[in-house]
Amino acid sequence: MIDRTYSTMSKLTHLDEHGRASMVDVGEKDITKRSATASGRIFIPQIAYNLVTASYPAFVDDAGKDNDPQSNMVAKSRKKGDVLTIAQLAAIMGAKQTSSLIPLCHPLSLSKIDVKLKSEESKENDTIIKYSIICTATVSCEGKTGVEMEALTAVSVGLLTVWDMLKAVAGKEMEIGEIIVSHKSGGRSGDFTRNSKS
Repeated sequence: MIDRTYSTMSKLTHLDEHGRASMVDVGEKDITKRSATASGRIFIPQIAYNLVTASYPAFVDDAGKDNDPQSNMVAKSRKKGDVLTIAQLAAIMGAKQTSSLIPLCHPLSLSKIDVKLKSEESKENDTIIKYSIICTATVSCEGKTGVEMEALTAVSVGLLTVWDMLKAVAGKEMEIGEIIVSHKSGGRSGDFTRNSKS
């Protein structure tokens, strides 16, 4: 049987002594330089990968009018624009909106948001087995609490935007995963760097 007593639950910083949701009081903390890096990826089918990595030709209004379903899907995705640029902007916007999305996050004045997206082919024995887009976000501020949630939100929103941009061709084949905090610095808990899988 799981012990759900409040004495156990109160160890969670966002719960008070009665087990109710509570924003952490950071009033007594020092203002320090803080940074966090998060990453994640979205796995996509080859047709979507080719669309992302190819230089888009100028969109022609009558593209896809040959009633070929695949041609129509490609034309629809191209109409939305540059997938990675739009996802990058969405990730930056997501980081800035974190406290509006996550109820108990403190609103922070962010000094820098750096988002990168890159395509990757996973190979095994020289055979391509998976296609993906990796999103990495580094967020910095001078404040009283860390920016891990802002970095994680940036990555999540960026990957969701890739999904939205590619859903016309990739449908239900896509998968988002491997979202982690890979590095953080500043604050009482000190610096942290996640060990690589290799």
